[in-house]
Amino acid sequence: MQIIKQNVIGIMKRLDFPSDVQMTFVNVLNYISADPVATAWLKRLIEQYEKSEVPCDYNRLLLDMRAMAMALGIHEHTLDLLLFLCLGESLRIRYIERGLDESVWLCSMMDLRYKLEECRLVKGTVGSFVAPWFAGFFDMTRFALGRLQFEIVYTKNDYTVGGVNVPKGSPAINIHIPRTGTRLDHDEVLKSYLAAVDWFRDIFTDDEVLFTCNSWLLDPWNMTVLESTSNLADFISDFEIVETYLHEGYPDLWRLFDCNYNGNPADLPRNSSLRRAYADRVARAEKTGGGRGFFRMKNGEILK
Repeated sequence: MQIIKQNVIGIMKRLDFPSDVQMTFVNVLNYISADPVATAWLKRLIEQYEKSEVPCDYNRLLLDMRAMAMALGIHEHTLDLLLFLCLGESLRIRYIERGLDESVWLCSMMDLRYKLEECRLVKGTVGSFVAPWFAGFFDMTRFALGRLQFEIVYTKNDYTVGGVNVPKGSPAINIHIPRTGTRLDHDEVLKSYLAAVDWFRDIFTDDEVLFTCNSWLLDPWNMTVLESTSNLADFISDFEIVETYLHEGYPDLWRLFDCNYNGNPADLPRNSSLRRAYADRVARAEKTGGGRGFFRMKNGEILK
């Protein structure tokens, strides 16, 4: 158990976890260490991951961790994140064994910190309320490469992108935009695109690479309220939007406002132009949604 604790402390330091959060997790680990049953329980879950084939059954691991949370009287968000902190060293070893750049492991692990900050803001708890999301990183199918995160997906429909037919089942590099607390600088975004082209170079048979993204950020409505020179507008402009959708209710508002929507638009933070625009949109009882977009890249250039 001492080795597990040392590994977790080391990872938290490398991820620059706030000192009070580090202490919270150290106290939880000390509490588990004092209970032989809980100690054996945690070691068994780590061992299951280490011996697992891809994909690992993370739902089962999390169910076990939440049973431990209930037994020990610890918040499930805290133990959900602790589970993946405990698996972090095993993931690092997998990177090394496959000859992959350890800096990509560290950049990918940073998502634990991003989700920690979201959980503290949205839920007021230390941990993560979206722990199943980490599966892609720990199965090594999703990777953080600079400012963005990427994984390979296969198109579920036929599309036309830039006048070119993209048949159903075509591989595409799917883009995720983590909440890093920093601006979405478009120069950094372009560097990430190029890093993804290189990382997934064995997937594509020619020099042309297809990217895709499905996000609330790609709701075309956003372009009606953003300054044309904004970084977010630049990002949206990279894509040809092929599908849009509207939600019932407002399930994605927490992504922009860092809080759950309580039904009263007057309570939504209005400390940025985009937040003000969305708060006004909700006050008008307009639905919000998102979009799916694509772009093709060749020789380091986005094809328009």
